[in-house]
Amino acid sequence: MKTEPYLPSFPVSAAPQPLPLQVSVVIPVYNEVESVPRLVEAIAQVLQTEQLAYEIIAVDDGSSDGTTALLKRLAQERMDLRAVLLRRNYGQTAAMSAGFHHAKAPVIVTLDGDLQNDPTDIPKLLAKLDEGYDLVSGWRKNRQDAALTRLLPSKLANGLISKVTGVPLHDYGCSLKAYRAELLADMNLYGELHRFLPALAFIEGAKIVELPVSHHARQFGTSKYGLSRTFRVLMDLMTIYFMKRFLTRPMHAFGWFGLVSTAIGLGLGLHLTYVKLFLGESIGNRPLLTLAVLLVLAGLELFCFGLLAELMMRTYHESQGRTIYRVREVVEPNETGNSAAR
Repeated sequence: MKTEPYLPSFPVSAAPQPLPLQVSVVIPVYNEVESVPRLVEAIAQVLQTEQLAYEIIAVDDGSSDGTTALLKRLAQERMDLRAVLLRRNYGQTAAMSAGFHHAKAPVIVTLDGDLQNDPTDIPKLLAKLDEGYDLVSGWRKNRQDAALTRLLPSKLANGLISKVTGVPLHDYGCSLKAYRAELLADMNLYGELHRFLPALAFIEGAKIVELPVSHHARQFGTSKYGLSRTFRVLMDLMTIYFMKRFLTRPMHAFGWFGLVSTAIGLGLGLHLTYVKLFLGESIGNRPLLTLAVLLVLAGLELFCFGLLAELMMRTYHESQGRTIYRVREVVEPNETGNSAAR
């Protein structure tokens, strides 16, 4: 069933926010000049109704349709909006990362700037987060997009990503999510990794849950997504898989392939030696000899890559003082003999 887009019924005044901030709402924006004013008002109405201390951070990702000037004007008029203007179009991952870096609240909510996500769902995500989760991911259960060009490819991609990452979500592409800020502080985003934030959070040991949210048909402009993103997403998926399995033990990946390659090469070499010495046949012009040499060399190179990756991993963690684990809670005995958590 198609739902009508959510719009505020009356303009909301941008009143001064009491401190401390409770929620930072991050909106990556690219050529959404018609949608931005409506979205900002809708978010303000919802959060003021909930009596939450909030800030809205709109990140302009090099727009060329007047969005930049509009955001500058809105930021000057309102006290709840901060406009972060990027020098050029870097992509949604970079825009979201910039928003995370400028957010000041302990909870961060993200959503798209095209009015397809519904701000009235934000309180539901925050309530779920309060149940002890680190990340609440939206699920566009009744998605209002074209079936063949958007829904089917999205369903296939979500199934593949869930299988590879081990984080079973129905909708990795939904931007409407709520995070604890300390979770995002440990993440560096590159490529198209914004869609894999649940998988990255899982690697960090986060508690993740999915929640059905509303979804509306696009009102203004055109979609910024296309099939050209598929290759980049697949490459990032391979990166996530490697990080999940071998981030702290890269030798287990490179070394395994190196040993297999070397073993096959040596096996072929022994076979050719037998043919040469015991059967008296010439092996100098056989492609099998070339293959054996290449496999041995490739195996040694992969083994060396694994050693170098191990050294780089250790340097990365030790130079930044990072541990290879995350502590959720420490329970210590108090003076009365009962357990106390901190």
